[in-house]
Amino acid sequence: MENILRTLYQERASLPSTLGVLLIEGTEHSDAITDTFDFILLIITDEENKNLFVKQYEAGNKKIGLHVVNKHQLKDWLMRGTNRKIFDWLFNGKIMFDRNDYLHSLIEELNDFPFHERKLRIGLEFAKLIRRYHDGRQFFEQKHYMDAFNHVTHSLHHLGRLALIEKGFHPEVTVWKQVKSIEPEIYKMYEELLYSEEPLNKRLELLFLVSDFFIHSKTELGASHILDTLREKQRWSMQEILDHHELKIYGIDIFIVLEYLVQKEFLQISIEESKSKIINHRYYSIKS
Repeated sequence: MENILRTLYQERASLPSTLGVLLIEGTEHSDAITDTFDFILLIITDEENKNLFVKQYEAGNKKIGLHVVNKHQLKDWLMRGTNRKIFDWLFNGKIMFDRNDYLHSLIEELNDFPFHERKLRIGLEFAKLIRRYHDGRQFFEQKHYMDAFNHVTHSLHHLGRLALIEKGFHPEVTVWKQVKSIEPEIYKMYEELLYSEEPLNKRLELLFLVSDFFIHSKTELGASHILDTLREKQRWSMQEILDHHELKIYGIDIFIVLEYLVQKEFLQISIEESKSKIINHRYYSIKS
């Protein structure tokens, strides 16, 4: 099998654009990480023409996935936390080829978890947390308890991931195993939501009460990246926020987070008269 795998990546490893090759071996306990494949070959390049290229093979009774990803897409996954498997692949994969120690340096940087990157990852998780929590509460108040349950479950995932990043850990695929040992109080909330014998509406009601406290306690931390960026100037239009290179990564979640920060008095709204004199322009600024 080793020879078969080598034939799949050897030609690509000879290309000057190839930065590194990782081999991830699947086991019966890691199907979630390799999507049931026996082997994953991750090839990282600095080619600009394609973010992700995937081919799949079979050799005997073994399934092999070949994933070619450029370094910018990889960085985007790592920054946004949108591909949870990638952390497991980088930390647990076997390095088969490494041009100029690219992979060693990348993994070392991930282990160090630089402050700015951690701050941004916390901000992204906080934004998703606020979005899910807000929508869940709206459904709860409308007595759509199953929809509320779905959103609250997701909000707890984001709260758990935020707490892990705060402590310097990258959330893994098995995130609740991490949360249980590092943030047992959040794990307990999740456990109560799932396994309590109380009626669903009572479970949700209790969870909203407890979550309010946790979210309030995390607001200054969770919003620090957004607030620090907004301190760059006195006031911001919504379009200026959406266009800012540090803030556009939040996508549509930025809307609900900004309104939440206004509600919690971290931000304030200023109004400017428009040409029509009937409709006013609305701006955000740090509350003084």
